[in-house]
Amino acid sequence: MGSETETDVPEGGPKRRYTYPEAAEVLRVRERWLRDNIRRLPHSRKGVTVTFSEADLDAIDTMFHHPVAPVTPTSAYGTNPLAAINPSGPRRRKP
Repeated sequence: MGSETETDVPEGGPKRRYTYPEAAEVLRVRERWLRDNIRRLPHSRKGVTVTFSEADLDAIDTMFHHPVAPVTPTSAYGTNPLAAINPSGPRRRKP
């Protein structure tokens, strides 16, 4: 007698499928977002029932992952591009 949880699946057994609310919780998005974007997201559909596999959730996460771009120096003033901005002077000239 083992204490298996829902996520513990024996090898070769059925794979875990997530419903809209479960997938939204795993991805930390709103369920409505999943429903609105379902046409461009990987999923399985059997009739009107939509489910997501672990691979689907990983693919969705990868699709919307934005890695941080390395910062390269753009001028002699350092890495901040705003450091080279100088004030333009007074707006009105006195007569």
